[in-house]
Amino acid sequence: MNRRDLFVTFLARALAALAVVAGLSFAATAQTAVGVVYLHGKGAWPGAADGGILSTLVEEGALVATPELPWSFKRKYGATYEQAMAEIDAAAAGLKAQGARRIVVIGHSLGANAAIGYAARHPDLLAVVALSPGHLPEAEGLRSHTQEAIAEAKRLVAAGQGDVPRRFPDMAQGIPLTATATPLVYLSMFDPDGPAVIPKNAEAMGPVPLLWVVGTLDPIARRGPDYAFKFGAKNPKSRYIEVFAGHLTTPLAARSQVVEWINSL
Repeated sequence: MNRRDLFVTFLARALAALAVVAGLSFAATAQTAVGVVYLHGKGAWPGAADGGILSTLVEEGALVATPELPWSFKRKYGATYEQAMAEIDAAAAGLKAQGARRIVVIGHSLGANAAIGYAARHPDLLAVVALSPGHLPEAEGLRSHTQEAIAEAKRLVAAGQGDVPRRFPDMAQGIPLTATATPLVYLSMFDPDGPAVIPKNAEAMGPVPLLWVVGTLDPIARRGPDYAFKFGAKNPKSRYIEVFAGHLTTPLAARSQVVEWINSL
């Protein structure tokens, strides 16, 4: 075998060995990747208002799922709060099937509400990030706005009409709206004693690290950490962060802090 043949043979073997090493490295990365489930807010769409957090995490090797939830612009209260929990489960399972071994749930507004609700049911999460938490059915503003509708929805359920869609009052950031939903779905989302109450879900959380991010211009900032964060902050890595931003711009203003916190876990 001449020198040229020897060189070609050596080069081929070296490239093959490199490919094997690269393949092993990729497999190891996939098997240890962080999976991120992002939950959008009311009337929004998959991935809405993430502030660039998701693209940054993807660049760093995270696997991301952005399910369309029952409160999206298209679905408009198409399922109950508990059914939404099952949909988040399916998104997390999909990430695990891709190789993720640890799951972070990030939510914005009503999605943050759901992220905390999901964490209350899944103590094995790596972390939960609540961006501009919203939808407070137990708070005075929304509670007084929906009080009569809640009573009517309960009456309809008792009369066997819980699955018949109706028009009900809704609210987004203090702005009165109307929504079409079945009484059962409406109660699951708006009943002040129902499953969508943030402080109750935060208190039910296990020691899952919680990052609560709020803009100083967002009305919920006035409630401070005593509203719900203190109930969910059972892990020493939990943090309460304020940034100079509004309800929709908080994720963008806090992007670097959110990514750094997730990377520190």
